Amino acid sequence: MLKPDEISSGFFYSLIFILFYAMVIKAESVTEYISKVPEERQPVFKKLRKVIKANLPKGFKECINYNMIGYVVPHKLYPDGYHCDPKLPLPFINIGNQKGYVALYHSGVYAEKKVHDWFVKEYPKHAKYKLDMGKSCIRFKRLDDIPYELIGELMTKYTVDDWIKTYEKNIKKK
Repeated sequence: MLKPDEISSGFFYSLIFILFYAMVIKAESVTEYISKVPEERQPVFKKLRKVIKANLPKGFKECINYNMIGYVVPHKLYPDGYHCDPKLPLPFINIGNQKGYVALYHSGVYAEKKVHDWFVKEYPKHAKYKLDMGKSCIRFKRLDDIPYELIGELMTKYTVDDWIKTYEKNIKKK
């Protein structure tokens, strides 16, 4: 398993990639973001959003975060915010439109090996094609092969308190 300082820098560089190399959609709301996604991808975003919201434990807040649809721990629950920029809420999940795929960024998959390994093991049971995954990014290039049920189950792996503890232990710089 990676050491906390290795995870922290990798997590930071993943976010830098998102910020500078992602297809940026400027939007003030989630609804506006989805309306700006290419038309053929809008049903995917709507379904991902529905699955995430139906399964994500209470306390996470949906917003626009890093120019994507984000699910964060709001400052009222975690006043410290994100260590790279404490003015920002603590990020947890983002879904974004990329040039060749729809991306699901799940910080828990990156921060904890047991969650990562569970997801990698379960993925072939739910999808026809091979998993395409980076450190926290799950790439869906085939929009007809998104394992929504598995994503729903992934959303249940962390409560807000679980995510804060994992973040403070494995990612936040001391």
